[in-house]
Amino acid sequence: MTGHDVHELPADSGRQTILIVDDAPENLMLLGELLQSEYRVRAANSGARALRVAGSEPRPDLVLLDVMMPEMDGYEVIQRLKAQEQTRDIPVIFITAMTAVADEEKGLGLGAVDYITKPFSPAIVLARVRAQLELKTARDRLSNQNQWLEHEVARRMQENARIRDLSVQALACLAEVRDKETGLHIVRTQSYVEILGRKLETHPRFVPALADGRLQEIIRAAPLHDIGKIGIPDAILLKPGNLTDEEFEVMKTHSAIGGEAIHNAIEQAVMSAGDEHAREAFDFLNVASEIAYYHHEKWDGSGYPDGLKGDDIPVSARLMALADVFDALSCSRVYKEPYSMEETFRIILEGRGTHFDPDVVDAFTACREEFIAVAKELADKESEAGHCVPSLCPSK
Repeated sequence: MTGHDVHELPADSGRQTILIVDDAPENLMLLGELLQSEYRVRAANSGARALRVAGSEPRPDLVLLDVMMPEMDGYEVIQRLKAQEQTRDIPVIFITAMTAVADEEKGLGLGAVDYITKPFSPAIVLARVRAQLELKTARDRLSNQNQWLEHEVARRMQENARIRDLSVQALACLAEVRDKETGLHIVRTQSYVEILGRKLETHPRFVPALADGRLQEIIRAAPLHDIGKIGIPDAILLKPGNLTDEEFEVMKTHSAIGGEAIHNAIEQAVMSAGDEHAREAFDFLNVASEIAYYHHEKWDGSGYPDGLKGDDIPVSARLMALADVFDALSCSRVYKEPYSMEETFRIILEGRGTHFDPDVVDAFTACREEFIAVAKELADKESEAGHCVPSLCPSK
């Protein structure tokens, strides 16, 4: 017997592979002849060679490992096998002439699954080999099932996320259709919010509001910012030109209508679930309610519906406020042509510290080219224009 394979069955035999490691040729021969009728058998006559064989194909399903070997004993071999990701899960049975309990405990402590003592009993060897291979087969099957389940859970979560995002887009488009706005307004403003958020997510003032996935929730919720327009009468919502002061007061209610509608929907869903912990599933809708309600607040406190000022305005709404105004200024409406990019930027810069959070405006300025690129890429393809909230229009 040499240090090479005892017997190599065809690769498509489907038989499990056993690696025998022993520095005594007679032990390799004895175990090889005993096992090769049922298994593909490989052999190594040293610890170093055993490690090379274990890391090559076909990878062994089980290792029969002699403890007492020169240069590298079985204890060191098993430690090295367990240290390598590709071999750590291969079960190891020690074969040894030692019978002391301490020796057995040491081997089991290093990860061996069983002991076979010399001289060999063929029946015991075969029984213990079969038992360990059956256990490995069961573990492998369970591992494969777990991997499949993990993949299936991930697939379904992605599917649910796509359905959720599509539902959000559909709801947002309902409001935009009533307002004769194009769906691209939703996509553009969502993109602008993302640009601002990415720029500010490491800013000390914004980290608490944007870290740990919260920025992604803001981006996901952004399309619902004007959902409250559904509650505005057509005579006001679709009126060409500027609104009267009374009409404008009604128009302003769209933010509260939207925010409260989403909030009420969350509360009803939590009550229906009968579990307060279910509220966590609606985190992004809480953000959507926040954006819808507060995105017309202004940094100096002159906005609506609550007249919040400065940092009292949620970060999500501050990002949305600038994104929404930029889109309103740079796109066509029934009462105006689009402003040039130069004029749009000038108006927003003039609102630094009054309409908008100064740091948000600074981020906007730093991302000027990204805003322009989105505006060009997602420009409305048709000439139809809608009716925007008059407070965003320079004439109001």
